[in-house]
Amino acid sequence: MVLVDTNILLYAVNPDTGQHAAAKRALEQLHNGREPWALTWGILYEFLRVATHPRVFPKPLSFRQAEAFVDGLLRSPSCLVLTETSEHRAELAAAVGQLPRIGGNQLHDLHHAIVMREHGIRDILTCDTDFRLFPWVDIRSLTE
Repeated sequence: MVLVDTNILLYAVNPDTGQHAAAKRALEQLHNGREPWALTWGILYEFLRVATHPRVFPKPLSFRQAEAFVDGLLRSPSCLVLTETSEHRAELAAAVGQLPRIGGNQLHDLHHAIVMREHGIRDILTCDTDFRLFPWVDIRSLTE
């Protein structure tokens, strides 16, 4: 199973990026495949925030367009939306013990990495190299 990061979703809806075709193809393969893949609500909300923000996204989507994209993802029978488990606090403490200098913007990625660990997922489809910080996460790139 692989968790799909926000940047892949954003590249898939933005035809002006160099990663658009690869991201769109990767999502289509996941969406139509039988192997389970995952998102989190945090990733989906981040997508909605960035994709509709006129100062962040080059050609912002309307909320309805962004919501329709999310709905399409969630309609995939192999897509799971992961949430925190009852072990989340303990996993956070363990992660911080492994990463004593973690802080700032890294905490957003840490949240996703901890949810992945809670669900036994190692792979994340992302272009964000910051996930290399987490020894329990393996980055799957668009070129794989």
